Amino acid sequence: MAGVALLRRADPRAALLPAAILMLVLLMVVPVPAVLLDGFFILNIAISLVVLMVAINTQKPLDFSAFPTVLLFATLLRLSLNVASTRVVLVHGHEGTAAAGHVIEAFGAFLVGGDYVVGIFVFAVLMIINLVVITKGAGRVSEVAARFTLDALPGKQMAIDADLNAGLLTADEARKRRLEVTTEADFHGSMDGASKFVKGDAVAGVLILAINIIGGLILGTVQHGLGIGEAARVYLLLAIGDGLVAQVPALLLSIAAAMVVTRVGSELDLAGQVTSQFAQSASWAPVAVILALLAALPGMPHLVILAAAAGAGWIAWKLRKPAAAAAVAEAPAPSATIEWSEVSDVAPASLDIGFGLVPLVDEARGALLMARITGVRRQLSKQLGFVLPPVRVRDDLALAPFAYRIAIAGVTLGEDLAFPDDALAIEAGPVEAEIPGRPVRDPAFGLPARWIDPAESDLATAAGYTVVDAASVIGTHLNHLLSSHAHRLIGQDEVQAMLDTLADSAPALAAGLVPKLMPLATVTAVIQRLVEEAVPVRDTRTIIAALIAHAARSPDPAELTELVRPALGAAIVQTLAGLREAVAAIAIDPALENLLSGAVRAAPGSPWPFDPELGQRVGEAIGAAAEALMADNRRFAIVTTPIVRRPLWALLRVRLPQPVVLSFTEIPDDRTVDVVAVVGGAAVPDMQGA
Repeated sequence: MAGVALLRRADPRAALLPAAILMLVLLMVVPVPAVLLDGFFILNIAISLVVLMVAINTQKPLDFSAFPTVLLFATLLRLSLNVASTRVVLVHGHEGTAAAGHVIEAFGAFLVGGDYVVGIFVFAVLMIINLVVITKGAGRVSEVAARFTLDALPGKQMAIDADLNAGLLTADEARKRRLEVTTEADFHGSMDGASKFVKGDAVAGVLILAINIIGGLILGTVQHGLGIGEAARVYLLLAIGDGLVAQVPALLLSIAAAMVVTRVGSELDLAGQVTSQFAQSASWAPVAVILALLAALPGMPHLVILAAAAGAGWIAWKLRKPAAAAAVAEAPAPSATIEWSEVSDVAPASLDIGFGLVPLVDEARGALLMARITGVRRQLSKQLGFVLPPVRVRDDLALAPFAYRIAIAGVTLGEDLAFPDDALAIEAGPVEAEIPGRPVRDPAFGLPARWIDPAESDLATAAGYTVVDAASVIGTHLNHLLSSHAHRLIGQDEVQAMLDTLADSAPALAAGLVPKLMPLATVTAVIQRLVEEAVPVRDTRTIIAALIAHAARSPDPAELTELVRPALGAAIVQTLAGLREAVAAIAIDPALENLLSGAVRAAPGSPWPFDPELGQRVGEAIGAAAEALMADNRRFAIVTTPIVRRPLWALLRVRLPQPVVLSFTEIPDDRTVDVVAVVGGAAVPDMQGA
C-alpha cells in the first residue's frame, strides 16, 4: 500500500521521459505511415526552434544546464525519424513523390527546383556548413571551455573559502556558490561530449542520403520496373527532401549549441548583449566613411553602397549623443599616481602551487603543507638564530596541475612536481627490491626516487626506501633552499631586531656598536656572510662583542667576518661533532697551502684569486677525498689557514653541498681533530707546477 501511495504522489511528468524513449525505439523498428511522419517532422522542427530560442535568451551558459541532455534526445529523435523515413522511401518510393509524406515532398521540390544536380550540390553545401564550420567550431570551443573550467575549479573553490572565512559570505551562500561552481564544471564537461552527438548526426545524414539514392535507384529499376530516369526523378527528390527535413533541425541545434558554448556570462541575454556592445558611435562612423569611398570605385553599384553608407552614418549620429552624455555622467576622477603596491612584491619567500596541490593547503583536509612549512620555519629559525619571514603560498593557474615553484627574494630557485595522492620512495641507500612507480629525482638532494601508490609504502620501507608524502617532499625542498639561501632573508630590519633583543639583556653592549663604531649596514653584511656559510648567529652577544673588539682594525665586512669567526669557533665545531667526538677534517698539504696563500696575496680582496686550472685540480682533489665521508653521511670540515679559508670555501661551494671550511684559529684547543685525508703532494703531484 505504501508503494501504491508513493506512485500516486509521484509527479506525472516523470512518466514522460520513459514514454519518449519508448517512442524513439518504436520509430526505428515499427513501420510508420506517411501521415504520422509529417507530424513527427513538424514536431522535430518545432523542438529545434524552441531550443534555439531558449539558447538565444539565456544570460549565461549555466542557465540552460539541461542543454546537453536535450541535445541528446533531439539527436535521437532525428535519427529515429531518419530510420523511419528511409524505410518508407525505399518501400513506397516507386508510388510517387508523395509516398513518404507531404513534408519530405515539399522540402525536396523546394530544394531541387527542377534540377537534381543543383539540389544535390546545395544539400552538400548545407552539410559542409553544418559539419565543417558550425559543428566542428562548437566542439572545439566545448573542449577548451571544459578544460579551462576544470583548471579553474580549485581556484574558485579557494576564493569561496576565503570569502567565507572573511565573513563576506554566509554558510548557505558559500554552499550555493560551491554548487554553482561544480555544476558549471559538470555542464562544460557534458557539453564537450554532447558536441560529439551533433557531429555524428551530421555524418549520419550524409550516409543516409547516399543509402536512399543508391538503394532507391536499385529498387526502382530492378524490383519495380521503373526507367532509370523516372527512378532518379522520384528517389532523388525523396532522398534530398528526407535529408533536408532532417538537416534543417540539425542545423538549428548546431547553432544553438554554438551559441551556448560561446556565451560569456552577462546580466543581459544574447540580443541585449550584442545590442549594447554594437551601440558605439566610434564603430559605425568609420564604416560609413569606408562604404562611401567604396562607392566611388568604377563599376560598383553606387546607389546600393551609398544607401548602406548613409544608414551607417545615421546610426553613428544617433548613437553619438547618448554615448557622450553617458561618458560625462560616469567618467571617474582622473588619477596620476601609481602605488608601490602595484609593482612591488613584498614576500621574501614564496611557494606557488598548481591547482592539483591545492588540497595540501586546504584547511578542511588538514592543510598538511602549511603545517610542514610552519615546522620548517620554526626549525630553521632556531638553527640559524633569527626569525625567518613567512613563506607566502598561493595557487598559480599558469603552473602545471601538480607543479610547484619556490622563489626567494623574487628569484626562482627550485621547481618540481609533487603528487598528493602518491608517496615518494627515495633510494637513500641500497634497496633490496625495486618498487613499481614513476622514476624521478628527489627534488631536494637529487637522489633516485619514484612516486608509488601509498598502499605500497610498507613494502617500500621494508625494501630499503625512505618513504615520504607529498607535503614532506615540498617541505624538505623548501627547507633545503631556505637554509642554503638564508642570507638573502636577513636584512637590516632583522639585524636591528636582533640588537633590540640584545638590548634587553645587555643594553651597554648593544648601544656600544651601532652607530658609534660602525653603521648598521656593516653589521648586517657581517651577519649575512656568517649565515651564508651556515654559521649560527644565535649568540648575538659574542658576535657584537667581537665586532666591537675589531671595529678599529678594518671597515671591510669581509675582513671583519674573518675576525669574528674564531669567537664563534666552538659553536661552529659543535655542528660537526659531539662533545666527546673528534672533528673529521680534510687538511691541505703545506706546499699546496703556500701556493694557495700566494695566489690570495697576489689578488687581495678578489673572490676568485686562484688560477682556473689550479682551482679545478684543488676542487677535484678535495671532492675525491670527501666522497667516502659523504657516502657515510659523516660531517666534516676542510681545515686551512685563515687567509685561504674564504676563497677556498667560494671555490668548493659549487662542488660540495654546504661545505664547511675552517681556519686553524676557529678550532678550540680542547677539541680533538681527526685528519682523514691530506690534499696535495702525492694526491695532486703536478700542482706545484700549476
